[in-house]
Amino acid sequence: MAVLAVSACSTTEAAEPPPGLAERGTVMTTVSPTRQDLTNAVSLGGTVTMNPVFGIVAPVAGQMRYLDLEQPKTTPTKPTRIGSVWVDGEPHRVEVPAGSVFAGRLVDDRASVTVGMPVASAKLAGYGIVAEISSDKAYQIADGLTGVQAQIKNGPGPFPCAVLGTIAALPAGTVPAPEPPPAPEPPAEGESAPPPAPEAPQEQEELPSGSEASGLRLVCTAPPDTKLINGAAVTLKIVTQTAANALVVPVEAVAGGQGKGQVEVVNGDGSTKVVEIVLGLTDGKVVEVKSGLTGEEKLSVPGPNLPPAPEGDNGMPGGK
Repeated sequence: MAVLAVSACSTTEAAEPPPGLAERGTVMTTVSPTRQDLTNAVSLGGTVTMNPVFGIVAPVAGQMRYLDLEQPKTTPTKPTRIGSVWVDGEPHRVEVPAGSVFAGRLVDDRASVTVGMPVASAKLAGYGIVAEISSDKAYQIADGLTGVQAQIKNGPGPFPCAVLGTIAALPAGTVPAPEPPPAPEPPAEGESAPPPAPEAPQEQEELPSGSEASGLRLVCTAPPDTKLINGAAVTLKIVTQTAANALVVPVEAVAGGQGKGQVEVVNGDGSTKVVEIVLGLTDGKVVEVKSGLTGEEKLSVPGPNLPPAPEGDNGMPGGK
C-alpha cells in the first residue's frame, strides 16, 4: 500500500506543468503594424564620361518621319525637333533635349514604331554619368524609375542626377553626314594660289552603318555647380518605387510573398486566426500591407507556417 501511494503521488506531480513555462501553443512574441515611408532602390556603379550618347524614344506608336537637319555650329540651348511620330494624321514631336545634339537615326524614315522604341541617338555636350545595367535589373528600373541620387567616390555627393533618354540598348544607327571640309583661305597679296586638290576617285566608298548595338545603360547629368572629373567612379542609387505613410509589418510576421501573404492575428483571449493580406513594397526588414489589416491588430512572430503535406505524399503524381 505504501508503494502504491508513493507511485500515485509521483504520477500526479509529473502531470503538472513545470513552473514558469506557458502552455503549449501560447503565442509569446507579438508585433503591431506601424506606418512609415518606404522605398525600393537599386544601386549601380557608374563613371563620369565626356559627351555620352543616349537614346530618344517614340512617344506613341505610329509612323516615324524625320526632318532633314543641319549640324549646329554651337550647342543648342533649346530642344531640337528631329521629327515626329504620325498617328491618324496627327504629328507627335520627337525632340533632342537642350544641351545635346542629334547623333543619328535608329530606324528608317517612315518606319512603323511602338511607344518607347528608341528612334534616334543624341550626344550630350559635356560631362555626364553613365552606368551599365544588367538585364536582370532592366525591367525593375524601367517600370518605375522615379529618381536617381549619385555619389562620386571621394568626391561630391550625394546629389540628384537627371536622367537623359532611355535605358534601352541602342541599335546600330545611321552615322550623321560628315561636316564639309573648310574652304581654303584666299592667297595673301603677292602670293600665287595653291594648286587645286586632286579630284577624288569616282568609286563611292561605302559608309559605315553605325556603331554596334550598345548595352543597357543609364545616362544622367549632375547639377551645374557639381565638379566632375572624367573617368571618376560614381555610385548611383535608383529609386524605383515609393510609398508614403505605408502600413508595414516585419517580414518575419508574414508568410508568402509576390503580392499575397498571410499573417497570424492574436485575439484578446489568446486564440489566433490566419488572415490573408495583400503585400506591396519591402526593404527587407518590413513589408507594406496594402489590404487585409486595419493597423490595430497584434500579430504573432514568426508568421504562420504552411500546412504540412499529406502523409506519404512526395509531390509526385499518384503519390507515394
